[in-house]
Amino acid sequence: MKLFDVYPLYDVTPVSAKGIEVVDDKGTTYLDFYGGHAVISIGHSHPHYVARLKDQLEKIGFYSNSIQNPLQQQLAKKLGKLSNCEDYQLFMCNSGAEANENALKLASFHTGKSKVIAFKNGFHGRTSAAVAVTDNPSINAPINLQQEVTFLELNNFEAFEKAIQSDDHCAVILETIQGIGGLDEPTTKFIQFVAEKCKEKGIVFIADEIQCGFGRSGKFFAFQHHNIEPDIISMAKGMGNGFPVGGILIHESFKASYGLLGTTFGGNHLACAATLAVLEVLEKENLIPNVDELGSYFKEKAKEIPQVKQIKGSGLMLGLEFDFEVAELRKKLIFNQKMFTGSAKNKRLLRILPALNITKQHIDLFFEALKAELQ
Repeated sequence: MKLFDVYPLYDVTPVSAKGIEVVDDKGTTYLDFYGGHAVISIGHSHPHYVARLKDQLEKIGFYSNSIQNPLQQQLAKKLGKLSNCEDYQLFMCNSGAEANENALKLASFHTGKSKVIAFKNGFHGRTSAAVAVTDNPSINAPINLQQEVTFLELNNFEAFEKAIQSDDHCAVILETIQGIGGLDEPTTKFIQFVAEKCKEKGIVFIADEIQCGFGRSGKFFAFQHHNIEPDIISMAKGMGNGFPVGGILIHESFKASYGLLGTTFGGNHLACAATLAVLEVLEKENLIPNVDELGSYFKEKAKEIPQVKQIKGSGLMLGLEFDFEVAELRKKLIFNQKMFTGSAKNKRLLRILPALNITKQHIDLFFEALKAELQ
């Protein structure tokens, strides 16, 4: 049997990793400034993370959600405290796409409506409703296009005001910092306007924190830079540091009922252990304040590179925009400098999404490599 060929692959085969170092099958070491799409939040094979998962696996790795799982309660308590979202309820699933599916489904249940407002260059997943609210026609099949979605320009007050005049929207979904789209952000004024109008119209406001959450922006959730309170918060990626886990935080004003949402694997014992380990490391190593400091340091170093036309993003969710397409530069960074970086829908943008416990020395190494390849 062959693999279904949907991924263009670099000729690199990682076999082990520690911190931000990745070692391939030839013994070559690479520095990881991409973290597998912002997934590696506390570094590869963090000792506390490994010990937590090993210990849990030796006890019980999985059973269904038809039984008591105290780890879920522990996780909800810890997550609520560290994120300052104690007025929310936790529902766990397995991925970012599934988190957004559940968020959109819950919004539709809650309002009895079906239309959604989303934003251009947004990305919310590749499944049913999640891909329908993603601004990329090439990954939307005809079955997805049955969803009714209004795509608007980010930060366009007039277009948003006009769109919500019709009384048939169940949700607005917004990446607090756009990921694959190219690190564009809503202004504080715009996101507060959206939140206020959603409340007035009874529309559910979903903050997609799948890539920018869990400390990556310099706050636990990126919406917290803007002093708003979403109705639902979707999360995944850095939540499990590589273990497949996702979830939504649902404001306490939403009432649960048996069977409203459900999942086979979501919230299993290993997923809870992985997420608890991430939260414990974030807290013990004081990583979120570290993100702010390192993000500022990165931006200062980037200003020294004349070829960089714009620096985008916040914290350690960063992008360097050039006046040329970066595909070849990424290849050179991998094969000449032994460094992983990321791409975006904006083909001139190099994305930087490292673990939150990198150091200034790592950033210095990145810029030395970048300067070498830009000469």
